[in-house]
Amino acid sequence: MELDSHAEELASDLGVDNEEVKADLQNLVEYSVPIDEAKQSLRRKYGDGSTSSSGPTTKSIGEITPEGSNVSVTAVVLSAGERSIRYQGDDHVIVEGELADETGRIDYTAWEDFGLEPGETLTIGNAGVREWDGEPELNLGEHSAISVTDDSLDVPYEVGGESTLAALETGDRARAVEVTVLECETRSIDGRDGETEILSGVFGDESGRLPFTCWDPRSEIETDASVRLENVYVREFRGVPEVNVSEYSSVETLDRDIDIGTDAPSLGIGEAVDSGGIYDVELTGTVIEVRDGSGLIQRCPECRRVIQKGQCRTHGEVDGEDDLRVKAILDDGTGTVTAVLDDELTEAVYGGGLDDARDAAREAMDQSVVADTIRERIVGRAYRVRGHLSVDEYGANLDATTFEEVSEDPTDRATAFLAEVEA
Repeated sequence: MELDSHAEELASDLGVDNEEVKADLQNLVEYSVPIDEAKQSLRRKYGDGSTSSSGPTTKSIGEITPEGSNVSVTAVVLSAGERSIRYQGDDHVIVEGELADETGRIDYTAWEDFGLEPGETLTIGNAGVREWDGEPELNLGEHSAISVTDDSLDVPYEVGGESTLAALETGDRARAVEVTVLECETRSIDGRDGETEILSGVFGDESGRLPFTCWDPRSEIETDASVRLENVYVREFRGVPEVNVSEYSSVETLDRDIDIGTDAPSLGIGEAVDSGGIYDVELTGTVIEVRDGSGLIQRCPECRRVIQKGQCRTHGEVDGEDDLRVKAILDDGTGTVTAVLDDELTEAVYGGGLDDARDAAREAMDQSVVADTIRERIVGRAYRVRGHLSVDEYGANLDATTFEEVSEDPTDRATAFLAEVEA
């Protein structure tokens, strides 16, 4: 059913103006609210005939739940940043950020230009409530009434969206960070307006590192530059948070260096996996298995995927190119993760390069001999592994940047682990 038909049906059921319902419905659908959820939200807003509509309820932010209907709140604007989205071929500029009162914080999206400014205390009437990633979010639209209050709230949160890289989470919007550009490259992608040039790489600060994409390339963003970025947002890419710099973000070159932390956070495997993905993390555990697809492998020359029996899932029959890889299952008692070692790290644990692996495979007339040698050398031993952790429906994978054997006594490690668990 088309949007017009849904709107007409709702307007008829609710006894309200069709164009008004259509505008509300389009706003919700444009922000990826499923059509059934959007219709139910509008039934709650206007009253569906079976339940009386008593208008929005005044609540504190801490009282708002994803199941709530329209509310009125008094809150401080912590952050406000513009972003462009596209729906049905048209660009639409929205304002996103956080609101707060004494009881908590909540994300919001404003579909109209209300002139929101960080630090202002506002009374907001008739704000819609929707669920986003399991949490409530406020939607401010043409039916919302917003006014600046004379009495400001004293809230226990910093105004302005300032953050470190380590504190950023997927879904954050209108954040400000000061970073050093550790890596940066220009790439061409097939964007929504055709071929588009973007910047991608890695930002760093004292708290950690995160990948970034700049959708509107800026000359200030270059390798080794220190910059202040305002109005950036965070979304998930390949299982980890990624900083996104848009055309509405501001970029300022800093005349001072940003200290870069050299250590990655050291976590238990279970805790790290539960986080949903971390760009730079250190895990320690025992290798309990080397998985199939390790040792001497072949990759597609086009997409670099591992091939089986000369077949690539994307490009069909190809002449594979030899490579080395290890997929080792690491276990620390709290969870498991597959540590993926590239060719250089694999050479180190194998004790030889690609030519050595080819010679061993030819001599044995079986390329699995390379993986067998690696199993003999690392299974049952403890390793400290640093890398990029991603978690998806296929499991947890750590793309290793370092893979170092732990030298301390296993008994001491077990005792320390038990003490940590008991604590």
